[in-house]
Amino acid sequence: MAKSYTNLLYHLVFSTRDRRPLITPDRRARLYEYVGGAIRNEGGISLGIGGIEDHVHILAKLRPDKALSDLLRTLKANSSGWMHDVFPAAKNFYWQNGYGAFSVSSSQVPVVSNYIANQDRHHKNTSFRDEFIQILRAHKVEFDEKYLWK
Repeated sequence: MAKSYTNLLYHLVFSTRDRRPLITPDRRARLYEYVGGAIRNEGGISLGIGGIEDHVHILAKLRPDKALSDLLRTLKANSSGWMHDVFPAAKNFYWQNGYGAFSVSSSQVPVVSNYIANQDRHHKNTSFRDEFIQILRAHKVEFDEKYLWK
């Protein structure tokens, strides 16, 4: 082939450190806007961002020449710094070290997008812990629960 063709769609999930409820409603929209802009700055496209007080979900189309781990390291570090600058009361805001990254088929983009958009409703009945384990199992990711939250 003379050219490379990709469609790299990811459902990304990560939590605040110790799952602290620091993404308050008054901060949420601005944080999501910042995160979307940071993804654009890395050449990606944010297709949806949502979550609740202790974690975020992102649906994004990313470039093949950007390592996912590098992008997330930069995104998390920069957004933590931004939170400290914009919301001084959030001086204890940090992201957890790890993340979940799950490939998404184009046919599933509307489903994942809807899921992300309805996080408030979803979490009336499901904890982040249970949700994340369900996502890991749905994507057949092997894990040891005793190391999942350390």
